[in-house]
Amino acid sequence: MEPVALNAPAGIGALLGCDPSMTEHDRKRQLARELVATRLGVDRKRVRVEREAPSNFGFHTQLIPEVDGVDVPMEIRNVSFREATVVAVADPAMPIGIDLRDPQPDEVTMGDIRRHSKLLDQSDVPALLTHWTRVQAVRAADGRGARVSPERVRFNAGLTRGWVRDRHFHYDVVDLSRDGWVITLAYAADPS
Repeated sequence: MEPVALNAPAGIGALLGCDPSMTEHDRKRQLARELVATRLGVDRKRVRVEREAPSNFGFHTQLIPEVDGVDVPMEIRNVSFREATVVAVADPAMPIGIDLRDPQPDEVTMGDIRRHSKLLDQSDVPALLTHWTRVQAVRAADGRGARVSPERVRFNAGLTRGWVRDRHFHYDVVDLSRDGWVITLAYAADPS
């Protein structure tokens, strides 16, 4: 798999990897290892990426990087869709969330999008998809993910800043789309 660097904001590293012959988990680990090694300026062979042990059913585990057997404090987020995986890495104090979609969503996905969308033109698939990926990225950055109803996510008029109504965080939202994939990143540059 040849990782593709995404044009992420300063302080965030992001890679896209596509390889149908690899498992999703192997793609995540390989991309995370590459990002951590680059960020720390160490050889990839010194970096190990393990999955956090689940504490209970339904717990979504995080990736935890180690260098020479020592845990490294770093925020790692990942998302996969079919043969594609995106991994983003940032300082642990910077909440980040990402979303990855096919630009031609299936009818089931479009049904979900339309059901939750507040957009007036329900026939504009690109606009619906743009809005939906931004909602999903903000939900991921918030940390509660699917526990936050999509209807609770709000945006400014340009869809470049989003928030969840019951939280004080505001997230910058950027489009990192590449190689035919719709990729959105939400991050709190100043989480205070």
